[in-house]
Amino acid sequence: MTGGMSASLVRTMEECGVTVADFFELGMRELSVALHTDISFQDLDRQQALVRARKEMQFVERHGLRILFITDDDYPMLLRETPDAPLLLYVLGNANLNAAPAFNVVGTRRCTAYGMKFASQFVKDMQAYYPDATVVSGLAYGIDAAAHSAALECGMRTVAVMAHGLDMIYPAPHRDLAKRIIAAGGALVSEYPAGVRPFQRNFLQRNRIVAGMCELTVVAESEVRGGAMSTANQAFSYSREVVALPGRCTDVTSSGCNALIARQKAHIFTGIADVISLMGWEIPAIGSKVSVPTPASLFPELEGDAALIYDYFRRKGGAPSIDEVHQATHIPMPNLMSTLAELEFDGVLTRLPGARYELS
Repeated sequence: MTGGMSASLVRTMEECGVTVADFFELGMRELSVALHTDISFQDLDRQQALVRARKEMQFVERHGLRILFITDDDYPMLLRETPDAPLLLYVLGNANLNAAPAFNVVGTRRCTAYGMKFASQFVKDMQAYYPDATVVSGLAYGIDAAAHSAALECGMRTVAVMAHGLDMIYPAPHRDLAKRIIAAGGALVSEYPAGVRPFQRNFLQRNRIVAGMCELTVVAESEVRGGAMSTANQAFSYSREVVALPGRCTDVTSSGCNALIARQKAHIFTGIADVISLMGWEIPAIGSKVSVPTPASLFPELEGDAALIYDYFRRKGGAPSIDEVHQATHIPMPNLMSTLAELEFDGVLTRLPGARYELS
């Protein structure tokens, strides 16, 4: 509540053995000597901060919120590593904000069916490997809502980071989604006290928390100036991994993702297996790091239509169309489409423009 207070100053206080109580009780000269640096906070500002804090505590206790200070054990460790970490988080819900792995899925509010389907499918595919993972997003329309909803559908924990105080929900139509997140063991998180409205600048500030809490940022769709771009750029500045879904160069909603890939700020999304390999995450059931699957290692595991399709691609070479595969294998088209999709998600095949496929 004290203007001018920062994460770096709190870290300095820790290093010098200066407590929060000392900050409010000692004079400025004593504090400066103890911290080995010149600081200047008015006595009136510090007194008013205590008054505001006591008022805020009444709201916190009345509504059952948790308060996580930057030095608390429960404060998100990944976020604490960032240079501009918020000093304090208000949390509604019981989610463990240090559960791993944690990834976010972000994107434009004005998304297409392509982006919505990807966001939902990415979460569900990750759940197959990491059912205890945490999905983070911002509760906005479009991609954010798709990611939260997919997490709830497949029983994953999800956390929504808000750009306002927790005395309200924005956008209002997502009140039910917010309730479902909390009921499912997730949480709503904000750095803002009660009464702070969702001003535009708050969303940009919020995005650094979305990026900072996670090891991985996934951008589904975004314009070049979209809000998701700030999340991706923040993640990149924190040396976190960023993955972006590519799109056609004529699609405005994919222009941001394409730009991130072109500027080498994001890896191009090519499949779940590649993402897991990029992150070096271990699969709990196996206990070993996953590597990008190769046809040689996958072939013995393929059966039925999948084995038939793989054998055709290995003999044929090139990038045959779906019709060519159908004519060669005589697999019924519905089964063929389903099996091709499974092989693509497993990293065996890569889909190309023009409804063609090739071996990965």
